[in-house]
Amino acid sequence: MIIGIIGSGAMGAGIAQVVATAGHTVRLLDQNAAALQRAGQSIRTNLDKLAEKGKITSEAVDSIFAKLQLTAELHAFTDCELVIEAIVEDLSVKQQLFREVELVVSPDCILATNTSSLSIASIAAACQQPERFIGIHFFNPAPIMQLVEVIPAVQTRPGLAEEIRDLVQSWSKLPVLTKDTPGFIVNRVARPFYGEAIRILEEGIADMATIDWALTELGGFRMGPFTLMDFIGHDVNYRVTESVFTAFFYDPRFKPSFTQKRLFEAGYYGRKSGRGFYSYAPGAVPPEPTRDEALGQVVLHRILAMLINEAVDALALNVASKEDLELAMTKGVNYPKGLLAWADELGLSTVLTTLDDLYAEYHEDRYRASPLLRRMVRANQTLFQHESASSHR
Repeated sequence: MIIGIIGSGAMGAGIAQVVATAGHTVRLLDQNAAALQRAGQSIRTNLDKLAEKGKITSEAVDSIFAKLQLTAELHAFTDCELVIEAIVEDLSVKQQLFREVELVVSPDCILATNTSSLSIASIAAACQQPERFIGIHFFNPAPIMQLVEVIPAVQTRPGLAEEIRDLVQSWSKLPVLTKDTPGFIVNRVARPFYGEAIRILEEGIADMATIDWALTELGGFRMGPFTLMDFIGHDVNYRVTESVFTAFFYDPRFKPSFTQKRLFEAGYYGRKSGRGFYSYAPGAVPPEPTRDEALGQVVLHRILAMLINEAVDALALNVASKEDLELAMTKGVNYPKGLLAWADELGLSTVLTTLDDLYAEYHEDRYRASPLLRRMVRANQTLFQHESASSHR
């Protein structure tokens, strides 16, 4: 299979490495010659490192790299069977790109976007044949992260999502199917991990270091929310939050914070800029958390209740299956366990009580419990047992 990839940034280069490693001929396109050469060098360096670690042979490195073709010409895509776009997150730019791609590729070529937050239907609408359009969302870095979200648009022909899921699986990835809703699975369900942590900070309930400590030491998360936001970069994380909030018609559950917006506006993006929530200047000393387990449990359970509520609501609205929701959060953002299983472990009534207490205190719609969660508590059900019933809602 010949696969074309447009955009040679970190994501485009990473996807190119994945599909070339899987045995496909890859045409990586970028009109910026310097960026294209850097991408080629980066892929070669990554493959050489794998060989040094004994994960692949030096012969395999040569074979994989030989499948990579760098080009600045869209006409090189005439015989591609699949084209994946990985360029700037701008709807009009993506739409114009696919208008041009359709003039070059065959009528049978599948067109895909790697967007993390834009509507697949909106991008597909620019195409003459929107039925062949689909979302294939990788996570960065693509060669390492296992999860891939496969997102059919309303225009996507029946069966194409399953074909792409099987193809992605053949690339040694873990694909999940999700509806074309804002944030898909991961960027939707994960929003409270950031937003509620900032809210707790703003209220002075706990400082950043203590919140991070509670989530990692008591909750088992690999990174606390403030460390993770600084790692992702506020230029990325804030924009995704703002995009999801807008796409959900300004639902208060996804409301961005002024605290993060000010960091974004100041250019304090996190690690990449040397300053975010924390300072990364040479010699900077990380702040010490208050290791108060009672306080830490309050922080953990508040954020966890919000995360679980979002996962339950996604299940209720058939955004994805229970299995795919759990897989997305454990493999896409490395949560210590699936949120639905975690809810059963904590007890759904405990989660509901936490949310209702927050709503009673603040009277803000951000704390409204999912109707499915409330019904299940009344019926004394668990999420796992409820799956067959919810799938027919």
